[in-house]
Amino acid sequence: MKNYDAKIEIDQLNGQSLENFHAVFGGSLVSGKDSDFDAVRQLWNKMIDKKPGLIAQCTGVHDVIQAVKFARNNNLKVAVRGAGHNVAGNASIDNGLMIDLSNMRTVMVDPKKKTAVVQGGANWGDVDRETQAFGLACAGGVVSDTGVGGLTLGGGLSWFRRKAGMSIDNLIGADVVLADGSYVHASDSENQDLFWAMKGGGGNFGIVTSFHFNLYELGPEVMMAACLYPRKEAEKAMRFWIDFTRDLPDEISSDCIHWAIPKHPAFPPELQGQRVTGLASMYFGSAQEGEKLLQPLREVATPLLDLSGIIPYTAVNKMFDPFLVKGTLNSYWKSLYVEDINEELMHLLINRANQAPTNQCLLSIRNLQGAISRVHEDMTAFGDRSGRFLVSIDTMWEDDADNDRCVEYTKEFFDEVHNYSNGQVYFNFNSDMSGSQDLAGDSFGSNYQKLKDIKAKYDPDNFFRINANIKPSK
Repeated sequence: MKNYDAKIEIDQLNGQSLENFHAVFGGSLVSGKDSDFDAVRQLWNKMIDKKPGLIAQCTGVHDVIQAVKFARNNNLKVAVRGAGHNVAGNASIDNGLMIDLSNMRTVMVDPKKKTAVVQGGANWGDVDRETQAFGLACAGGVVSDTGVGGLTLGGGLSWFRRKAGMSIDNLIGADVVLADGSYVHASDSENQDLFWAMKGGGGNFGIVTSFHFNLYELGPEVMMAACLYPRKEAEKAMRFWIDFTRDLPDEISSDCIHWAIPKHPAFPPELQGQRVTGLASMYFGSAQEGEKLLQPLREVATPLLDLSGIIPYTAVNKMFDPFLVKGTLNSYWKSLYVEDINEELMHLLINRANQAPTNQCLLSIRNLQGAISRVHEDMTAFGDRSGRFLVSIDTMWEDDADNDRCVEYTKEFFDEVHNYSNGQVYFNFNSDMSGSQDLAGDSFGSNYQKLKDIKAKYDPDNFFRINANIKPSK
């Protein structure tokens, strides 16, 4: 068994090893000597400034296999990049090998079976574009350039999550390159334990070169409610929203956000920078029916802006794109599930939102349950799904000088919310593993030991460790 705590660096390799890799690799190999190195290594989170020793831009399964074998044979540290949108920066690594799937973005739709095969480097904009050509949609992300791979393996929450469940609940198969370089298919009939583990266990078990999804009939237009109330109405708006979400049909998925109106041409100049509490919901089904059912969200108080309307489904998943541009914001996020939001927690959330260190900070609270909670915790690696809400502290800022105070604000906020939670985090919205003696154990609960055992079977050396890591059983 190799010691993957003591990996060597790329520049320590002999020239012959690199030449041999070049000879068998079909894609591009990018290093610090290349003029496009900085552009290629750039991740979504500006705060992450890692410099891989080598970036292997894969063109297909063959390249992924060769990259894994090259790393193993030379005891290299490895990070796997899909779209590079993960806030924790797990897609990159200093001085090691980045296995980059971002050129593998093909989406193949079968409109008769209502399924899609999606390559591991695709983003959700790629998926929406291809599926909507047939009036279909996949339960995926809410920002179009978010990667399919990272989001799915961590769970996946869409704008119709209460109707369809999480992204992992719609995963029907996966093509995977394992830590030993072998290639397998995982599904309910093949490598079932691996398939189970990948449904929420993150990138711990292999590199997914293709995801196979079930699709839903949806679009081309949907009703989206998006009402921004002045922050002075936060308590009124939030109390209404909490009650509104108590007995919703599955067709409605809803968020409450505390934010500031961005400095962007899309918004009136006189409103830019004003802090708001937003109520946002999408209806899965007839847009006209949704317009009626979501109307109460638009009448809580007098809004600063009402952006609600019947819009293309593809536009729903691009709403936040202009304000979350790759490489423009430093980001440090932490999240927790809560069973409910009582008066005390509500006031904590509002007060902390009012203390946000910058106007880019976003406190997002997602209403869950519906189809999500009808999947028993032992059916997928994800674990417990009983929480009504996900509280996501998405702290963002522009100036590097603000790094320390923004990180500290997030950690303190997280610790306070932890008092109202069982400690389960959503790893897709989590910048690091701090905040608990065993964040993974708290989050996976009764599934944790099984995940460690499956990790030991498929990756006993912990080759895939740059992630929300599950260490193999000994």
